[in-house]
Amino acid sequence: MKDCIIVGGGPAGLTTALYLARFLRSVMVFDAEEGRARMIPETHNLSPFPDGISGRALLDRMRSHAELYGAEIITETVSTVEKKDDVFHVTTDYRVEVAHNIIFASGVVNRRPPLSSSSHDQGLKRGLIRYCPVCDAYEIRGKRVAVLGNGAHGFAEARFLRDYSPTVTLVPPDGSRAKAKDGIGVLESPMKSLALSDAHVIVTLEGGETRHFDTLYVALGTTACSDLADRLGVHLSEDRCVVSDAKQKTSIERVYAIGDVTDGLDQIASAMGQAALAATAIHNDLPRRILG
Repeated sequence: MKDCIIVGGGPAGLTTALYLARFLRSVMVFDAEEGRARMIPETHNLSPFPDGISGRALLDRMRSHAELYGAEIITETVSTVEKKDDVFHVTTDYRVEVAHNIIFASGVVNRRPPLSSSSHDQGLKRGLIRYCPVCDAYEIRGKRVAVLGNGAHGFAEARFLRDYSPTVTLVPPDGSRAKAKDGIGVLESPMKSLALSDAHVIVTLEGGETRHFDTLYVALGTTACSDLADRLGVHLSEDRCVVSDAKQKTSIERVYAIGDVTDGLDQIASAMGQAALAATAIHNDLPRRILG
């Protein structure tokens, strides 16, 4: 019987594991290794790393840190989480583990642009494809920026980026036309296709003309990985994020949610702060450990 099982091994889940392990609690993390943080080419928003660090390197450091204090981290995908006789049963293809507390740190999935997986991943590595203006708008100062998005959400992201570049163009993925406003450019005709060269994002219009950009921000939204929480009966918001309180507690007792799967600022620093809150709440609610 574990004190806590964490579903998700991103920055949120690994930070919680570190805290609980140092609280002398037994903790296990199930990590499918499919989270968004693993795809980050380099982040400069974390103050301990002024020269930047890749998402993969960051996660490797965080995993080693948590394991140093006794956290168990298992590379498996959770298929079900059930509550039986007041105990949580977590099932993968290879095992069933039980715990007093559950934390969902399962994140979200980006809705991707119309590109092949290989082209998308290469574009992400080269900085041609980006998803988070809060994370890296600083890196695109003065460049020609395209924003792939519709309606109010697309314009909101374009307006945010307009502070960093005089050339920001909204590109509706559904072929619709948008009106220029707030200094945001629009295409002369609807987009027909999207492609990447070694150095540019190439948008081909229906008339055959092409437009070249230095980077493309994808503003198509995300899908919360909340199916496991939903099947357990946890309350979700309209956009299927897990609803939690100030201590990251959900609608079910001893079930917590942290990181991007909750409705908040999708940032590593924010996720780590939520992790500290959840871990401390769990520790305080568990029976005291009396050392002889």
